[in-house]
Formats: sequence, C-alpha cells, structure tokens
Amino acid sequence: MRVLITGGASGQLKYELTRTCPEGVELCAESGARLDITDSAAVNQTVGNAKPDVIINAAAYTAVDKAESDSEQAFAVNDTGVKHLCDAAAEHGCHLIHVSTDFVFGPGDGTPFLPSAATAPLSVYGQSKLNGEQHIQSLLPDAGLVVRTAWVYSSFGHNFVKSMLKLMSERDSLGIVADQVGSPTWANSLARALWIAAEKRSCGLMHWTGAGVASWYDFAVAIYSQGRALSLLTNTVDIKPIRSEQYPTPATRPPFSVMDMTSTVESLDHFPAHWQHDLEQMLRELR
Repeated sequence: MRVLITGGASGQLKYELTRTCPEGVELCAESGARLDITDSAAVNQTVGNAKPDVIINAAAYTAVDKAESDSEQAFAVNDTGVKHLCDAAAEHGCHLIHVSTDFVFGPGDGTPFLPSAATAPLSVYGQSKLNGEQHIQSLLPDAGLVVRTAWVYSSFGHNFVKSMLKLMSERDSLGIVADQVGSPTWANSLARALWIAAEKRSCGLMHWTGAGVASWYDFAVAIYSQGRALSLLTNTVDIKPIRSEQYPTPATRPPFSVMDMTSTVESLDHFPAHWQHDLEQMLRELR
C-alpha cells in the first residue's frame, strides 16, 4: 500500500503517522510540508506523480481563535484545500482519509454525538472543517472517509499537555476551564486507528478519541499528577476550576464534545485506551 500523507513537518499527527507506519506500507516521497493543498494544480500534480493508493490528509488550519479574524485562510485550507484533494483522489483513483473535529457540533444535550448527529458549528474553525467534510461526502462517497477527533496532543509539536507542563513549571497557581467536557486524544492512538482504516479502505464517517471523559480542568489535574509522578514537575501548583466566561476566547468552544465511537470500534475491530493511560505513555516520552 502506497500512502501519501499531507501536512506540515511540525504537525503532531503527521509525526505520529510516520512513526507508527505499519510494515508493508510505503510512504510516498512526496509526503512533505512543501505541498500546499490550497494550490489545486500542485495537489493534482503531486498526487499524479506519487500514485498513492491512499491519501491521509493531516493538513489543517488549526488556530481556532485566530480563525475568527483570519477566516479566508481557514476556509482556504480546511474547505477549498480538501476539495482539491477530493478532485485529485477522484481523478487518480485514490482513497482519501480526512481528519476532522468535534467542533463541527453544537452545544449538544449531554449525550455523546453519533457520527450521524446533526452538526451546528459554533465557530469559523468549526464551519471550515464541516465544509471540508461535506466535500468528502459529496465527491468521494465510495472512496472517502472522515474521522472526527478531539483534544489532540503528542510529545511532538504544540498542544495543551505541553503548554500545561510549561505553565506548571513556571507558576504556583492556574485557573483551568471546568465547564467544557470532551475526550483527550493521543495523536499516536489516532494514527494507529487511521492506519487500520487505511488498510480496510473504510468509508463514511467515524469518530476516534481516547476512551473516557474529562473537562479541561480534569485533564490539567491529571497532567499535573502524572507529571509529578514521572518527575517532569517538581514544584507545587494550585489548580483551580473556572467557568468559560472567566477565560474568554474569540472562538466559542463546544461545552460538550464527547463523541460516540461504537460504530468505529465495531468497524475497525480496535478499541481506544483510556485517555489517562495514553497520557502517561505520552508523558514518559518526555522524560
């Protein structure tokens, strides 16, 4: 199986996809940061030259708050860029796996979102990602897969876990939002699920996160506790729960973004580890 992975060199998912690449999979040499998916000609030429069996799109505009004032670029990457990949995949006979987000959903009712649940983005970022999903569904109904995920972190790149470790090493107290609930996801776990989906040529909509549920406050407390146990942190930090309105951001975050993975687990025959287990594995990589 020849696979082309899009996305910049600094992307945490691309990093994990590369290091978890299964035996028997050939990564196309064209997998690289130099491919600009907003350039339709470049996308078509790269896919044509690479001749991949599967494209995994790990390229994304992920600056959630910046997207509110930079919507043109957010839609260029997350919307138009995905269409370019769909067009190239259709022309060259490739299977396309696209990674999306919990931000496509609205406030919710406290019940985990099924893949078929109604979407209602609360932010520019969420809308741009939803538009990208719709291209996959309309242009590649039999050769495209959307995998929604949430709260992604890794030992590589920039993410909440590494930001927390830095702040906890510098401060003696932190206020962390406690009224937004989701499921932390180790990019390594997501990458392994994507490889299974690629092998199976899965289509449609899937959800993949770490198992279990947490607020950002719960997540931060676990990072602190495990960081201390692994000697990544030595100082004492008082972590206080706060409300979202006490930490205003340009983009509105979903208050509840837990996603139901039942159908994904059945389809892939693969179950995610609990997020606290994965967090420990990731933190061990930082020792």
